[in-house]
Parts: sequence; structure tokens; C-alpha cells
Amino acid sequence: MREGNAITGCIDAATMLRETCAWAAINSGTGNLAGLADVAGQLADAFAALPGEIDLIAPAPVTAIDAAGHEVARAHGRHLVLRVRPEVQRRLLLTGHMDTVFAADHPFQAVTRVDTDTVNGPGTADMKGGLNVILHALKAFEATPGAARIGYDVLINSDEETGSLASAALIAELAKGKYAALTYEPSALPDGTLAHARGGTGNYSVTIRGRSAHAGRNPRDGRNAIVAAAELVLRLTRLEAEDITVNPAKIEGGSANNVVPDLAVVRFNVRPRTTGAMERFEGQLTDLVAAIAEEREVEIHRHGGITRPPKPVDATAQKLFDLVRDCGAELGQSIGWQPSGGVCDGNNIAACGVPVVDTLGVRGGAIHSPDEYMIVPSLAERAALSALVLTRLASGDHL
Repeated sequence: MREGNAITGCIDAATMLRETCAWAAINSGTGNLAGLADVAGQLADAFAALPGEIDLIAPAPVTAIDAAGHEVARAHGRHLVLRVRPEVQRRLLLTGHMDTVFAADHPFQAVTRVDTDTVNGPGTADMKGGLNVILHALKAFEATPGAARIGYDVLINSDEETGSLASAALIAELAKGKYAALTYEPSALPDGTLAHARGGTGNYSVTIRGRSAHAGRNPRDGRNAIVAAAELVLRLTRLEAEDITVNPAKIEGGSANNVVPDLAVVRFNVRPRTTGAMERFEGQLTDLVAAIAEEREVEIHRHGGITRPPKPVDATAQKLFDLVRDCGAELGQSIGWQPSGGVCDGNNIAACGVPVVDTLGVRGGAIHSPDEYMIVPSLAERAALSALVLTRLASGDHL
């Protein structure tokens, strides 16, 4: 407990709250490039207090399908990377995201102090608070005698909330060869419970092009894209099983009532719970699309896929969870975990074979809603927890 006390004494809770609220007051919705640039600049200034070099990395190209079925470019902000002691053999990865789900024109913009222990504001929990935990955990860790034994990279991406498509390659690059990874999504429950095993996710846009015709004079000369889309949706739902869910979310397209529609776009999400379910679904979807295209005499184009594989917890990853729990106990924090249906960059990291705990951010709740809140004391609590975990990882073989 003596080491834990020393670490706790290095953490300035008032500064953490002030910085978190300042960052949350800047809108950084994934599509708000100006806001993201502003936040990235402030984060770069703050993280410059740590040793190492900071870079702002251009996003990878990403495309999406618009309502007319056309593939269009989607712009993203730059990603922040801090590299510390890259020459050291044992290296860690710490990750977070600067974007939120709240667009620049969303009514939820203000940060409000609800009471002594609670702050309401966009991104306070998810995850401006988590970014601040990273910063102050590393500051406290760098003050310990054994800090030089390990190196680390910090990645703060700009597109986690939309699937990390513009940062996936960067995540994989930075995860390569790492001893362990820590990710700073908010805790799974307000009591600090961690997310354990996770399912995966994938988003698809399927464009169906038929043939228009007059609905009264010659309807049989047409090829109805809406009918093909409806059939696709019904057959997709039949692919659901114990290990995978399918959520058809939107159908766009159509035409006037007296025209056989020649365009439809179907958007859907899948949640495979296992790698086997993920692989099986890809084959089923390929066969399904081919069958409907032939039966309905339409052209079908697929876009997207499963971008976050399921994240099981193997023996090595479990040792990291156990280490976090034990460090929490030393600090008087009770740390448990439970499986989660949600996904995050921890899925991508685990797919690289790196053990990861991905909910080390603040305690809070109601994320992705105007009721989002952060529990103020958790800023210092979680910073102390991560600093002690880092100290243990630097001190010997724990995994």
C-alpha cells in the first residue's frame, strides 16, 4: 500500500477535473473536423509534459455509401500518437479516442456540475475523462523509480465512435509486439466494473439496382429494387443464431408510387459473439446476395464488413485482468468484470494477439445520451489504478 500511497499523492484531482471539463466543452463529434483539430491541439500540449515525441497522423482513406448508392469519401480528423522510449524491449500500448457521438449542431454541448461528485457533459465519461486518466497515470508513473524499464505508445484516435476505420491500420501497427495494452473507455458499470470478453461487430451497406418501369403499363418489364431489398432483409434475419445477431437498420431508395423503383440501399449491423460465427456469416451473406441477385434479376453491391472481431479473454489476457484487480485491492478499489455486447478499440488490439483491458477510464454512465455523466472522484482513482498497473508491468513478468 506504501507504493500506492506514493502514486496517489502525485495525482492532482483538481487539475484533472479542470482539464477534463475544458476538453469536454469543445465539440469533437466524429464529423466535426475543426473541433477535432482543436481538441487534438490541446491534447498535444498536455501530453507534451511526458517524455517522447508527439505526432499528429493523417487518417487513412475511408468511404461510405450515400443514399443514391454511390461510394463517397468520408473525412476524418488526425490521430495523436505519443512514443516514449521506443528503444526499450518491453513496450505497452495505451489507447483512447478524442471523438464523441455528438455532432456540432447537437443540443447537448454544455458541461454542468450536477453535485460535488458528478459532472454532466458530452464526452465527460466517453471519453475525455479517460484521456485525462491516461495523462495523469503516465505522469505519476514517470515519477516512479522503475519507469525507464518500459516504453510505451499512446494512441488517441479521432474516429472510434464510427468504428475506427480511419485508424484501424494504425492501431494494428502500434499493437504489434506490445507486451500488453490498456484502453480507456469508461467502466462498464458506474461501480467501476470492467468489460471482460466482448462480441464483435460489422456494418454493411448493400446497394441494389433494378430496372425502372411504369407501375401500370408495363410493371413486369421492371425489376423492383425495394422488393429485392425487403427479401434481403427477411433472409438476413433468418441468419440469426445463438452466436450472432443481425439488425437491419435502414432501407433507402424507392420512387413515386407509379414507378417500379430501380434503387434501394439496405444498411444493417451484425454482432458475432465468436470468430466462428463471424466467418460463417461472411459465407452466408455471399451466398444470399448471389441468390437474390439471380432470382430478382438485380445488381447488388456490398460495402463494409466486420471491422471489430470478437474479443475472447485468453489465459494471458486474464492475467492482466487479475493484475488490475490486485492493484485495485492495494488501493482500496474493488474491481470486477463482466462480458459486454459492446465493442471498442480493445477488439482490434486483441485481434493482434495482445492482452488488453479496455475499460480503465472513469466511472460514469448514460453515455451516448444527453444524460451522460462522470463520477468526479473516479478521475484520480482510475489514474492511480493505471499508474500502479504500469509500475507492476515495469517491475517484472506478470503475464
